[in-house]
Amino acid sequence: MAEVLLETRGLKTHFPIRAGLLSRAVGKVHAVDGVDLKVHAGEALGLVGESGCGKTTTGKTILKLIEPTEGEIRFEGEDITHHSARQMAPLRRRMQIVFQDPFSSLNPRLTVGDILGAPYEIHGIATGSDKNDRVARLLRLVGLMPEAMRRYPHEFSGGQRQRIGIARALALEPKLIIGDEPVSALDVSIQAQIINLLKRIQGEFGLTYILISHNLSVVSHVCDVVAVMYLGQVVEIAPRDALYFDPKHPYTEALLSAVPMPEPGRKRARVLLKGDVPSPVRPPQGCRFHPRCPKAMARCATVAPQLKPVGERHSVACHLHS
Repeated sequence: MAEVLLETRGLKTHFPIRAGLLSRAVGKVHAVDGVDLKVHAGEALGLVGESGCGKTTTGKTILKLIEPTEGEIRFEGEDITHHSARQMAPLRRRMQIVFQDPFSSLNPRLTVGDILGAPYEIHGIATGSDKNDRVARLLRLVGLMPEAMRRYPHEFSGGQRQRIGIARALALEPKLIIGDEPVSALDVSIQAQIINLLKRIQGEFGLTYILISHNLSVVSHVCDVVAVMYLGQVVEIAPRDALYFDPKHPYTEALLSAVPMPEPGRKRARVLLKGDVPSPVRPPQGCRFHPRCPKAMARCATVAPQLKPVGERHSVACHLHS
């Protein structure tokens, strides 16, 4: 198995809630609350769950776009948890992100050539005609013509703008790319094109992905391993096929029950969850899923389950499997 490229241990990101004239902290939002992940080189990890479960905050914390509250982040064996902005600067070449909205993530005042050429200038890699040649190669790589470098973002469709966003992430030849819902803002007909593009460039460049999505069908096409998050914590992580065809956590079962099965005539029993997702300001005691869980037991309300192995690279945080 390939070496571990990225690892998080007990990763927490809490946001203070302030009130009063002195803006004193009166509480905190437990956005990410103890996440352990291992991503091997060349692997694609899917991070899935309902909106508000902490997926995007986890991704941004890994990239140090948000400072972690507790825990550890290791990239290529190096502890980067407390790195300053200056210390992170050289690492930015190896860690990139593709944002959800391709329009708001591109500067409307700059041409595509300026947008894609900026990383080369910032890192002192190329200028002038050499920079333009590199930009042209990037555009061809993502399926656009080099002439596009003279146009502005508003002149492109949503799918084309996302291709530009992907090209920008590829400019510095990174090892890790985090995709934050990279196709959710696109038409369904365009989503498949972008997914196929992501798969192709991963194969060509040996990239490592963390793909954040609420769409389990999208994740199934790209990812080798899938981690399911609920209210700031990973409740199950497993190889894709093991998780899709033999889920262990009741929450995973509920998510998958809403996904159409690829085999004709095969169906899953629909699992309807009661209530709403609890507030991350005051998460429930014990298992955070127990207020909505159809299989909850008495101990679920008082004892928090730990993530434990139940198979090869398959772990689940549930008292049913403890």
